[in-house]
Amino acid sequence: MYYTFPAIRGVQAGREYYVSMCPLRLVPRLFLFDETELEPELRSQRVINKSRIPLIAQYMVNHPNDYVFSALTVSIDGTPQFIPLSTEPEHYNIGTVKIPMSARFIINDGQHRRAGIEVALRERPELGNETIAVVFFVDEGLKRCQQMFADLNRYSIRPTESLTILYDYRDPLAEIARTLTQTVPIFNGLTEFEKSTISNRSSKLFTLSGIYRATAELLDGLTCSFEEKLAIATAFWTSVSSCIPEWNAVKSGHLSAGTLRRDYIHAHAIFLVALGKVGRTLLNLPAPWGEKLQPLADVDWHRSNPRWEGRVTVGGRISFSRSNLQELTNELMQILHGDCDFRTVE
Repeated sequence: MYYTFPAIRGVQAGREYYVSMCPLRLVPRLFLFDETELEPELRSQRVINKSRIPLIAQYMVNHPNDYVFSALTVSIDGTPQFIPLSTEPEHYNIGTVKIPMSARFIINDGQHRRAGIEVALRERPELGNETIAVVFFVDEGLKRCQQMFADLNRYSIRPTESLTILYDYRDPLAEIARTLTQTVPIFNGLTEFEKSTISNRSSKLFTLSGIYRATAELLDGLTCSFEEKLAIATAFWTSVSSCIPEWNAVKSGHLSAGTLRRDYIHAHAIFLVALGKVGRTLLNLPAPWGEKLQPLADVDWHRSNPRWEGRVTVGGRISFSRSNLQELTNELMQILHGDCDFRTVE
């Protein structure tokens, strides 16, 4: 008795492997994940993170027309048999692979996708007829499986937060952040879209991820429309920029972005995020943004100012910890609206 998959045969490191397609409804049945709590040295895979499973499942359920998954990588604990489509040379590596039903399938990469698919099919069983690519390798024992896991993850690098936001068209807040980089003059031309940290030599002053996080704080809890949120964010950050002369000096070319990051605290993401948190508390005040934020223009933002030590800097170095963010937020609240205690507002 065999499982039979249409497949393409390839060779890596002198070993045959096979690429096929598997209906989603069969994925939970064929590719079982061993949940036995073994010591790491006896496993061929990391322990599954159960908190990721519902996220993957909801991704499929909520986007049935445009979800995308990369291939599962599976080791076969058995001896497969490849049968070419014909004896013609061009068909030598196209055909079917027969795998004994007594064989075990060990997932080297994709156990969370497999578990997410299983959960999603309970809610949307119609997805079961769709397929996912599967790459089959022949299992050569625990040591080889562990090495495959190490190799598959050795050079995998998560995209930066800024690049993820740039390419994410499902998140309305990502759309707002991208739009702000065009509609707010100070952001236009000074935003780093690919990296979430800025090098000393960069001419950029802000990161897309910093604008995103700060705007998320500003708009947190608002139930208005997308257009209204965008208008609020645009007005807020435009007004903020008019109160920070050093930002405008960079924009005009009279000051380098590197110098500003080196010498001032308001050239760092913690300042943007803290301002966003403060801006949220100022939404209900009747004065226009320009009047609310005008005190920012009179503050000494130099990193050497003792006022910022312990709030933004630790030993003179910028610290973006939760406690430092809270301290800076409280200080900004006192600067902008001294009779309001941010701890009670939040």
